[in-house]
Amino acid sequence: MIDLYYWPTPNGHKVTLLLEEAGLEYAVKPVDIGAGDQFKPEFLEISPNNKMPAIVDHEPVHGGGPQSVFESGAILLYLAEKTGKFLPEEPRARIEVLEWLFWQVAGQGPMSGQYGHFNVYAPEKIQYAIDRYTKEVQRLMKVLDTRLGGREFIAGDGYSIADMAVFPWINAYDSAPIDMAPYPNVVRWHEAIAARPATAKAYALGKQVNPDLGKPMTEEQKKNLFGR
Repeated sequence: MIDLYYWPTPNGHKVTLLLEEAGLEYAVKPVDIGAGDQFKPEFLEISPNNKMPAIVDHEPVHGGGPQSVFESGAILLYLAEKTGKFLPEEPRARIEVLEWLFWQVAGQGPMSGQYGHFNVYAPEKIQYAIDRYTKEVQRLMKVLDTRLGGREFIAGDGYSIADMAVFPWINAYDSAPIDMAPYPNVVRWHEAIAARPATAKAYALGKQVNPDLGKPMTEEQKKNLFGR
């Protein structure tokens, strides 16, 4: 059994995508980041950076006691290695997946997050910041669109943890949409992943855990997210 410390955000969706695709048994432990659950001492014991998602695997493949893992990219890598799925064993194919996984965690995710912050959540509109992160998200989308030219998935022909990492961060903000017309390969790829049954199950979990999903945040929720 795997305990999943989760809230329905793009990084949270990464892990539920893999758990559902791999058919792993897991129990959701909600971490209400708007209420400040990420700062509770018991959560910090497994996720010292006060970020979710995190997991605790009660049956690690190497044996011993429960294994905790924080950081979404590390969780994807851990679970892929545990199950032997969505990460090739052949060295060249494996490094290709890892290249794009790290591209996501180091670039696409953080830049998209800053785009969302300054377009959606910032208390004042700072045009320099909006322009800066909009242009960087557009640049990254062009990189991804070029990569997907002639490919079904990001790393070769197989669906992998690279796809699962990138997918939730594509146009993640309904109130600040990106024009997708310049990125037809990304659109085709995104639609194909969205149609997968495991994707539907992963995203359905969001509303179950947070019935207020999609509603504007209160000032107190923003303080817990951005001011502590």
